[in-house]
Amino acid sequence: MTIASTDADPIGIAEKLIACPSVTPATGDVFTVLEAMLKPLGFTVDRFLTGEAPDGPVENLLAWRTTGPGPHFAFAGHLDVVPPGNGWGSDPFTPEVRGDLLYGRGAVDMKGAIAAYVAALHRLPEELPGTISLIITGDEEGAAVYGTLALMDRMAAHGLRPDLCLVGEPTSSQRLGDVIKIGRRGSVNMWINVDGVQGHVAYPHLADNPIPRLVRILSAIDAVVLDEGNDWFQASNIEITNLDVGNPTTNVIPAAAQARISIRFNNEHSGAELVDRITAIAAAEGGTVEAKISGEPFLTEPGILSGLVAGAIREVTGVEAELSTTGGTSDARFLSRLCPVVEFGLNNATMHKLDEAVALDDLRGLAEIYRLVTERALAG
Repeated sequence: MTIASTDADPIGIAEKLIACPSVTPATGDVFTVLEAMLKPLGFTVDRFLTGEAPDGPVENLLAWRTTGPGPHFAFAGHLDVVPPGNGWGSDPFTPEVRGDLLYGRGAVDMKGAIAAYVAALHRLPEELPGTISLIITGDEEGAAVYGTLALMDRMAAHGLRPDLCLVGEPTSSQRLGDVIKIGRRGSVNMWINVDGVQGHVAYPHLADNPIPRLVRILSAIDAVVLDEGNDWFQASNIEITNLDVGNPTTNVIPAAAQARISIRFNNEHSGAELVDRITAIAAAEGGTVEAKISGEPFLTEPGILSGLVAGAIREVTGVEAELSTTGGTSDARFLSRLCPVVEFGLNNATMHKLDEAVALDDLRGLAEIYRLVTERALAG
């Protein structure tokens, strides 16, 4: 069963977006569909491809509309989705309504939220002054190399800088509106390498076994307590995520040993500081470190933006939202460099799962929440 869509119906809009396969990195039809929805609403749309394999090419869409002097409110999100996997009850890219739920890959994360925001745009007062922009990437679920960062460069080229930004990630936990994300921890992965000298186990004096040195490095790292958390963030944590010596032979001392660690860290640290700290520990045993900082932590202190979102949630659902910084990273980590950013969206129970689905009433409720937030943000 498919519900007949109208231009302002978030369910029908979500169906159109879900029906466009857009496994990360996304390009093509799904952006064409969104562009066709925004242009009749008076938006200037800038679509562009960037990046090369293996992390690209990626398509991004920047849209904006100015109706007079006033604040600039931005909505950010992504049209790429994770691979659907096997075992769905229906085709993951054929949206299907069963009972009170709309099924399809991206229904929750996060084509449903984008659909709700487009529906909200239809309901805004025509005389509302200010600028509205949509910052939509096809590269959030993957490497996130050519997505929101490239969009931020494009915004600067167009002279666009929002005053407030709402990211439509699925933050709700038990029911629509119970969680708003006002920050996220940072993330860094590090690869620790220890070189030795290969040799026969019966002649250890002619070899140099790197494994004991790597074990001592990992033991020292495992003993590190980065912090105890603070008012808004849980404690930072270091996890050993891989250990490899590549040695299938029982009588050979290996020539090298490697390990990988992942650190999720709060706003008491920076990625560079943590890389330096682990590098020093590894160096004491002759090890080296390669690192990739995926994002720095950010916090939008409770204030105007979180208050607008919480107030709209209360008015539409009656729920008192919790302000949280839990969970993984999102593209808000980049956008926080521009302006205050919070994240709010649908219930996240089925995101990335088989038979991903969104409640129809949640789509309708989210569209109304987004309308209120946008209208009040532009009204000052």
